[in-house]
Amino acid sequence: MSETDAGDFDPRRIRHLRRYTWWSIVPTLPVFAAFPVLNLVLGALQGFYNAVEIVVLSVIVLVIAVHGTRLCASLMKGLGRGEQRPAVDGVVFVLSLGAMVYALLRDQSGLAWAMLLSGLAGAHISAAPRRLRWPMTIGVLGLTGVTAAVAVSPINPLLAVDTGVYIMLIVGVIVSLMVGVAWFWDIVLELDRARAVSAELAIAKERLRFAADLHDIQGHHLQAIALKAELAERLVGTDDDAARRQAAEVAELARTALKDTREVVQGYRRSNLTTELDNAREILEAAGIQTTVDGDATRVPPPLQPLFGALVREGTTNILRHSHAERCELSICVDGSRTLVVLRNDRANPPNGASGSGIDGLRQRFGTLGGWVDTDRVDDRFELRGSAEEPGRTP
Repeated sequence: MSETDAGDFDPRRIRHLRRYTWWSIVPTLPVFAAFPVLNLVLGALQGFYNAVEIVVLSVIVLVIAVHGTRLCASLMKGLGRGEQRPAVDGVVFVLSLGAMVYALLRDQSGLAWAMLLSGLAGAHISAAPRRLRWPMTIGVLGLTGVTAAVAVSPINPLLAVDTGVYIMLIVGVIVSLMVGVAWFWDIVLELDRARAVSAELAIAKERLRFAADLHDIQGHHLQAIALKAELAERLVGTDDDAARRQAAEVAELARTALKDTREVVQGYRRSNLTTELDNAREILEAAGIQTTVDGDATRVPPPLQPLFGALVREGTTNILRHSHAERCELSICVDGSRTLVVLRNDRANPPNGASGSGIDGLRQRFGTLGGWVDTDRVDDRFELRGSAEEPGRTP
């Protein structure tokens, strides 16, 4: 196999999308605040505003920008998850609406202030619970349109309706865009949470499989041992030869149970390298780790399949427990009678001074076949290597 499919999960895309969403939502109010600030500058140059008006309106712009930015930043938690303070939100919104009306009465430049009002309304609606979004949207559109039309009508009745419609369009478009971006990001967050749950379920599935195998073996053998032991106990004193035979069978059953238990624990029973590779790929990719396999597992000799399956299983466990990996590369090289399997992953945690019982156990198992297990760390990359030779075959 080569590179994973294009549709596989790449955690870098989540970070890139988060960065894009952050820059699409959080700076919205400061950007929109530039329009009324420019309006104030031009109005001051043309004599529409005096010094007091400029100071008061500038403070209002600053309050709206700061409050709206805080609210937009909280939207990164997802749609409907923003921080809400109804009293403060209401006061700031009324300030923005009043500033827009004041600008319309002074120099009919309320459209510039409508941008700031729209951004604030979009943040409020995006942070609101689902059941309130449509009522709030309709209410904001009606309130801003009617207020603008009523404010302009004494000055220019012919432009009152047009002004109200224009402002409603501005508010509607900006609110829709902000809610849309927050909704899209909320979907991404839900998918990411589902991916994390999928990884946990994959690990739980593997644990249940192991527990079921262990239960089957232990239950069968222990029941047989109990029956044989009871029979031997009843035969003692009446038929000692039969009792000894039953005791010998109990001992043999115990040895068989111990052997089968070790096989389950070590991954021998119904386990091979191909199976472990499939399990490892499923678990790692469910955890958001890009996994690449280079080489053919079927070329590994059958006697070595369980051994290298244990290596892959231990390496996968270590990656999940002891790293924040984004990529994992696994290579299989079969050269004559010798097989080499290497697992590499990035973003490994700093070493704690101990190799761990799992790696030590692998070294002992490989050592019984004249093989070896080694680890290496370069910067934040970790590598687990295992090599062994097929028993009874010369190179």
